[in-house]
Amino acid sequence: MTARTSSLERSTRETRISVDLDIDGTGKFDVTCDIQFLKHMTETLARYASFDLVLSAEGDNDHHIIEDTAITLGKALRQAMGDAPIERMATAVVPMDDALVMSSLDLVDRPYADIDLPDPLYIHFMRSFAMAAGMTLHIVQIRGFDEHHLVEAGFKATGKALAQALRVRETELSTKDREIIA
Repeated sequence: MTARTSSLERSTRETRISVDLDIDGTGKFDVTCDIQFLKHMTETLARYASFDLVLSAEGDNDHHIIEDTAITLGKALRQAMGDAPIERMATAVVPMDDALVMSSLDLVDRPYADIDLPDPLYIHFMRSFAMAAGMTLHIVQIRGFDEHHLVEAGFKATGKALAQALRVRETELSTKDREIIA
C-alpha cells in the first residue's frame, strides 16, 4: 500500500500554515503555534486519531490562524487518504469529566458539518476542517458544562472516529459505481 501521507503549506496575507501528516502514524506530534488551546486541540486530534503530525501555524489574529489551520489540516487529510477503500464511517463517544460528546463522520467527499460545541472559534474550526476534508461531520454535546472539557471531548471523539473511519478495507462500501472520467 502506498504511504498515506501529505505535506501542505498555506500562505496568505494573514497566515502561514504548514502541515506534514501521516494518517498511518502512531500519534506523535510536533505543533508550533502561539495559540496554546489550538496547539493543545491539534495535538489531541493527532493523538486520538493516531496521526503523526508536524504543524506550524502563525498569523495576524486567532480567527485567521484557527480557520486556516483547519483548512490546511482538512486538505492534508483529504490528500493523504488517497484512493484505497476505507471503512469510511465511524462514531465515537468520549467522556471527559462533566462532558460527554459524540462525533460521527463519513469520509465520503460530501462535505457537511453540524457542530454542537460551546466555543464559536472551535465550531468554525470543525466546520472548516470538515469542508476542506470533504467529510460529513456531526459533533453532538450530550451533556456537560465546562467549555474546555466540551471542546476537548469533541476533538478526542473526532480523532477516535477518524482512526476507525480511515481503516483500509478490501472493497468499497458504497453501492454506487465510481465516476469514470474519459
